[in-house]
Amino acid sequence: MATDMQVEERTFFRRLDWNFITVIFSLNIIGLITLYSATHGLTASLSQTRLFWLQVVYLIMGWLVFFGTTLIDYRFFNRSAYLFYILNLMALGLVLVMGRSSLGARRWLELGFFRYQPSETMKLVLVFILAKILSKQTKPEGMGFLDLILPTIITLVPTALTIKQPDLGTGLMLMAVFVTMVLFVKVRTSILAFFLVVGMVAIPLIWTFGLKPYQKSRVLTFLSPSKDPRGAGYNSLQSRIAVGSGRIFGKGFRRGTQSQMEFLPERHTDFIFSVLSEEHGFIGSMTTAGLFIFLLFMCTRIAAQARDRFGVLVGVGAVSILFWHVMVNICMVIGLLPIVGVPLPLLSYGGSMMITAMACLGIISSVAYRKFLF
Repeated sequence: MATDMQVEERTFFRRLDWNFITVIFSLNIIGLITLYSATHGLTASLSQTRLFWLQVVYLIMGWLVFFGTTLIDYRFFNRSAYLFYILNLMALGLVLVMGRSSLGARRWLELGFFRYQPSETMKLVLVFILAKILSKQTKPEGMGFLDLILPTIITLVPTALTIKQPDLGTGLMLMAVFVTMVLFVKVRTSILAFFLVVGMVAIPLIWTFGLKPYQKSRVLTFLSPSKDPRGAGYNSLQSRIAVGSGRIFGKGFRRGTQSQMEFLPERHTDFIFSVLSEEHGFIGSMTTAGLFIFLLFMCTRIAAQARDRFGVLVGVGAVSILFWHVMVNICMVIGLLPIVGVPLPLLSYGGSMMITAMACLGIISSVAYRKFLF
C-alpha cells in the first residue's frame, strides 16, 4: 500500500509542468518583495505592516487551491457549472444586503479572518458556465443572435449585481471575459456589426444615465489629470510620478519616495506596479511584465493542447481573466487607461484576488496534467 502511494505521488509530481510552476512562483516572490516595501514605509502603521503577513497566508492558501484544483479533473466543473453559478449569484445578492462597506463600496462578506469578495470568484465561475454553453456551439459560420441570448443573460446578471456594489472595474472584467470567449468560439460578422452600432449608440446614454459622478470624474481625469492635481487627478499623477522617477534601474528597495512617504495611494493593491517601477526601474518593471507575458503564453499553449472542447474553452477563459487584469492594471498605472480599481494578479494584496488567480492557474494546470492521460 505504501509503495503504491509513493508511486502515485511520484507520478503526480512528474506530470506537473514545473516550468509553469516556476514562473508563477517567481511572480509570487516579486509580489511579496514589493508588498513588503509598500507596507513597511517610513510612516507605515502596525495595521499596514501586518498586511504583508496576511498576504503570505493568502499565498499559502492560493498554492493549496492551485494543487487541489490540479488534482481535480477539469471536467468536474463542466458538470457543476450551474450549481457554482447559482451559489455565487446568491453570494453577490448577500453582499448588497449584508456586505461589508469600505471606501463607499459594499463588496465583501465578512468570514472571520477572511473577507470574501464574491465578484472575484464569479469571474472563474462565469468561465465554467460559458465554457459549458459555448462548447456545444459547433456552427462553422459562427454563433447567431439566438445562440448569444443565453450566454449574454448569464453574463449580464452578475455584471449588473457587481456594478451595483459599485464595482465598475470588476463588472468590466466580467464583460471582457464574456467577449473574449465568444469571439474565440466565433460570431457571425453581421452580429459583430450590430453590436458595434449598438455600442456606439449606447455610449452617450451610459455616460448620461449609467455612470455615477465619481466614475465620470475618473474618465475626465484620465483625459486631463493636471486639471485637478489634488483631487480627482491625484492618484493618476502620483502613479505616473512613481513610475517615471524609477528611470532605468530604480531607486532601490524601500527607497522610493512616492511609496515610502505615502504620496502614492492604494500602493499595496491597485498601484503595486507603481511601487515596483519606482524602486526597480525600467529593468524591474519590464522583467515582471516579461514574466507575465511568458506565463500567459504558457497558459495559451496548454489550453490549445486540451483534450476536449470544454478544456480549450475553460483554458481560454482562465487566460482571459489573467490577461485583462494584467493589461488593464499596468495601463492604468502608467496613464494609458482610466483608473478603475483593477488589481494586478499574483502581486496585489488581497485574499480573494490571490485565490482566484491561483484557481485560474490551477484550472490550466489541471488541463495540462490530463493531456498525459489517455
